Amino acid sequence: MENFELSVETINKFNVPGPRYTSYPTAPEWKDDFTENNYFKILNDFGAKDEPLSIYVHIPFCESLCWYCGCNVKISKNREKANDYIDYLFKEIDTVASKFEKKKEITQFHWGGGTPTFMNEEQIAKLFRKIQDSFDLNLDEEVAIEVDPRTIDHHKLKVLRNLGFNRVSMGVQDFNPKVQEAVNRVHSFELVKSHYDYCRELGFRSVNLDLIYGLPFQTVENFAESVELVCDLRPDRVALYSYAHLPWLKPHMKLIHETDLPSTEEKFKIFLKSREIFMKRGYLTIAMDHFALETDEMAKAFMNGTLHRNFMGYTLKPAENFIGFGVSSIGYLENCFIQNTKDLNEYYQMIDDGNLPLERGKILKEDDLMRQWTINSLMCKFKVDKNEFKQKFEIDFDTYFEYEKEHLQNCEKEDLLKLKDDKIIISPIGRLFIRNVCMGFDWYFRQQGAHKKFSKTV
Repeated sequence: MENFELSVETINKFNVPGPRYTSYPTAPEWKDDFTENNYFKILNDFGAKDEPLSIYVHIPFCESLCWYCGCNVKISKNREKANDYIDYLFKEIDTVASKFEKKKEITQFHWGGGTPTFMNEEQIAKLFRKIQDSFDLNLDEEVAIEVDPRTIDHHKLKVLRNLGFNRVSMGVQDFNPKVQEAVNRVHSFELVKSHYDYCRELGFRSVNLDLIYGLPFQTVENFAESVELVCDLRPDRVALYSYAHLPWLKPHMKLIHETDLPSTEEKFKIFLKSREIFMKRGYLTIAMDHFALETDEMAKAFMNGTLHRNFMGYTLKPAENFIGFGVSSIGYLENCFIQNTKDLNEYYQMIDDGNLPLERGKILKEDDLMRQWTINSLMCKFKVDKNEFKQKFEIDFDTYFEYEKEHLQNCEKEDLLKLKDDKIIISPIGRLFIRNVCMGFDWYFRQQGAHKKFSKTV
């Protein structure tokens, strides 16, 4: 069992603004001069290939606002609003699917938000069947949905399972009542347990829970209680996300008083204690902030080196390319990032005008692809195999990254990694500060003022 005793000075040294690397180049570098013609060409090129696809659908609606939320959401209690949204999703889906010569096989399908279970059973079924009609949806692969325990019941869970969803991710965040009230997300352990048990009864292949550390009034002791309750339920995997306090980007975060937040040192201790509990209770540490039972597909992917990372976090990535549907959604096709507009009214208007609702994109250069591969390897495998790099890009790793040599040597001096002739191996401490290691390979982050766009790494 790993045991870390890190000084406050060490924690503060590495607690600097930096990306979470759910993409590279990161989203702030994507440009608004990416056009519909660019996207159509990419769709046509990909459509001519016999390659599978992943699909993400964004549902922006929530009944109430969680004050820690950094997602693109629309607050409403009116379920009828989802009907208009679904109609526009259909138009977007039709436009994209029409560019393919034949139905694309879908090997990963994910609904996120917002709150997908904001929709009623009829709306959920209507949207699901539209995807089935437009694509070749493989129900043996991962078909996942994010759920809020406050907006589901057993009947809705049964509808989800009967449609073909086989994985549920439930947002828990924390079970402590004082913490819940401080972030405007109140639900009981008993409610979550009831939903969890029924998911197991229905035969969902995987049931996952999400937690957030760094929220107001959290302490090492009270968050450990929440972690123990989660372990008692025995979910297949747990995502343990760090709260990023960004009130200048998300004004509603001002409702969270900074004086109520744990200090940087306390926040880091909360993470380490949680990590210790998960490991003692039989969970494997998966990359940066996930934990999974050995039987879970994500654990297997991490162990055999096939884990990947994208804007949804860590993923099995059975398909290299994915498409995002809905407001603010992100896709990645033919080495190009594509993002829809974040404004719901603009999303509707662009589709009414006969256009795809694009906001920005980024066509990756060869240098971007080399750095993307390296950062992805560090984030997902905690190592870089220089021979693999040379085989893939036909250039020597050390030659190409001559500028980064000093950064790597400094990281070695800080015990974050070990440099070998053919590999970079991240140390146990380096795993905790993996974002800091990755930043050295981020060409865009080195530009003046780039750090201002990101939350701190601890």
